Amino acid sequence: MNPQRLVKISQYLSKHLRHQPERLGLKLAPGGWVNVDKLLAACQHHQFPLSRVELEEVVIKNDQQRFSFDETKTRVRANQGHSIDVDLQLKARIPSDILDHGTVKKPLMQCCNLGC
Repeated sequence: MNPQRLVKISQYLSKHLRHQPERLGLKLAPGGWVNVDKLLAACQHHQFPLSRVELEEVVIKNDQQRFSFDETKTRVRANQGHSIDVDLQLKARIPSDILDHGTVKKPLMQCCNLGC
């Protein structure tokens, strides 16, 4: 798929699955889920035609994992960033004994070349 189309679909889905599902006539089920067929029909009805193949590509290829399907692929949801009240029904997990931290070894102030 055209990368620009991929971004446009992702933005459209983010707007409607995270912030304004009612604008498409959708109501999020518990967990933030929406039926895929209803979503595709709503997009079509609002002049934003979206195929199931395009939807799957956006869900699978999104580098920030913004969206997910349920195990049957009949429901989809936004995974994060909701401005509306949504209980994603996530289970708490105990973190691993070993955690990685993304800090460089050399402090940033030593390598900024600003004479700090």
